[in-house]
Amino acid sequence: MSIILAIDTSSGTSVALVENGQLRAEHNVPDTMKHAELIGAAIQDVLSQAFVHPSQIMAVVAGRGPAPFTGLRVGIAAATMFAAGVGVQLYGCVSLDAIALAALPGLSVTKTEPLLVTTDARRKEVYWALYSGLDAFGVPIRVDGPGVMKPQELEEYLVNRNVHPVTTDLQITASNLALLAEAELRSGTISEDVSALYLRAADAVEPKNKFGKAVSG
Repeated sequence: MSIILAIDTSSGTSVALVENGQLRAEHNVPDTMKHAELIGAAIQDVLSQAFVHPSQIMAVVAGRGPAPFTGLRVGIAAATMFAAGVGVQLYGCVSLDAIALAALPGLSVTKTEPLLVTTDARRKEVYWALYSGLDAFGVPIRVDGPGVMKPQELEEYLVNRNVHPVTTDLQITASNLALLAEAELRSGTISEDVSALYLRAADAVEPKNKFGKAVSG
């Protein structure tokens, strides 16, 4: 695998180009509300920074979240359209796994003292997952999650299972998402599933018909 374009909008807007484990270019915007307005310029910026033509990209990876509905679908849609337009393989990776990939090196973790990765889920909740280390290919070993809970509920959940995790304040970046995809390609565990991990019902719902049932003719 050569050049990978990675796109993640599970938090802010992050786009990166990675070639054989080396970052070529990255564009990160922390704004969590303007993904649709920012994603096109972010993709163009990393291509320009790296002097890469779209035809040189060999694969596209989309961050699947978990994340709130509106922002997450922007990145997945952009990745899907880019991959289709260029005619390359599209993969999906769990965004929390990419954070774990960046945080785990140097940590001493076990199944009872794992790494806890959390991100903001809004509604006073967090998305979370637990990791016991990296496998032989460098893929994070997820032992629980992903899930969504209120912080107090998560704390009680861990205490009841005698789990005492270490934590990280690292955030998702598309560069780590691309490195995760490379590791999963080496291990043969990469997924073509790009379905969004919302873990709960979307905030937006279809309005009810105010005029009652339709009358058939």
